[in-house]
Order: sequence, then structure tokens, then C-alpha cells
Amino acid sequence: MLVKIHEAYRKIIAICDSELLGKKFEQDNLQIDIKDGFYKGKELKEEQVLEIIEESKKEDACFNIVGRESISVALKAEIINEKNIITIQNIPHALSLL
Repeated sequence: MLVKIHEAYRKIIAICDSELLGKKFEQDNLQIDIKDGFYKGKELKEEQVLEIIEESKKEDACFNIVGRESISVALKAEIINEKNIITIQNIPHALSLL
């Protein structure tokens, strides 16, 4: 998975499955463009991503999560639940504000 942390008025953490980087998905009136500038960060293993999520729970953080593996980790970390997930061309996506 790729993880990129953006420092803004609150921490924004972009997490995506590596193979999705640079792709665009559209379905009905929904679209997601997985651009390098937002998502291309460090390639990390599940345990490392879970550590980042756990640390970020202590702050005001926003998560933007795309892809099956990334969504699975976010569910495991309990920052999202099933009702938070939308699917665009079979690609799951969720947002979370802590």
C-alpha cells in the first residue's frame, strides 16, 4: 500500500493500493482519480499502515482510502465501517474524519 501524509489545517492521510496509482475510475456520477501528487507516498506493509493510523487517531486526522487492501486495513483499524464505503467500478473508496 502507498501512504502519503499531507500536512494542512489537519493531517490528511492518503492510503491506496499500489496497483491503483495513476488510474481513474468512473461510474454513473462518481469518479475517483488516483493521482501521484495526492497518493504517491511510501510503500508500506499492513503493520506499518496500522501504526500510522493508530498514531493519527490521537490527532485531528482525515483519511482518504482507496482499494481493497487499504479498505481492509482501515476496517481493521476501525476508522471506517462498511456503511462508509462506496464502490466505483468495483474499487472501494472511503473517507474518514477523526
